Amino acid sequence: MKQLIHSTRNFIIPVIDFFYPPFKKIMNLQTFRYAAAGGGNALLGFIIYAVSYKYILHEQDLDLGFIAFKAHVAALFFSFCICFPIGFFMARYVVFSDSNVRWGVQMIRYLMVWIFNLFLNYILLKVLVEQLHVYAIFAQVFTTGVVIVVSYLAQRNFSFKVTNPIAEDKDITSQNQSTPL
Repeated sequence: MKQLIHSTRNFIIPVIDFFYPPFKKIMNLQTFRYAAAGGGNALLGFIIYAVSYKYILHEQDLDLGFIAFKAHVAALFFSFCICFPIGFFMARYVVFSDSNVRWGVQMIRYLMVWIFNLFLNYILLKVLVEQLHVYAIFAQVFTTGVVIVVSYLAQRNFSFKVTNPIAEDKDITSQNQSTPL
């Protein structure tokens, strides 16, 4: 499995990095990789959302017998189920590969951010579609833009934050030295 992960990573990174030079002056490589990987995942999510909403659900509510979901909410759920694991792989192995946070911690943090983003997406869709009567697919395009910005900041500064163990050791040492006995 590790070999598959690394060979997939080693295929994706050069493809993304090939397109980086024109953007070098406006963003660093990590931000570009996030934009490319996250943009690709967002595009996949949007395609899944649109196909689910328009062709699988036929813009009709999904009634499971014990609970019913509006079509735009059910399509969001379908999109989430497919894009979550792909997004985690891309974030962990392509964008934030320099993170020294353990895998399990990254996964839990990533899930927490995704749940927050899913909730944010859900609220924005509810307001735009049900209150402001914006067509669901256009509403999803707008909410995707908002979620991308929030997600990047949260993933970079929380889920995959790179810690400097040397600086932490210095802080701990200085705290220990200043503590009276």
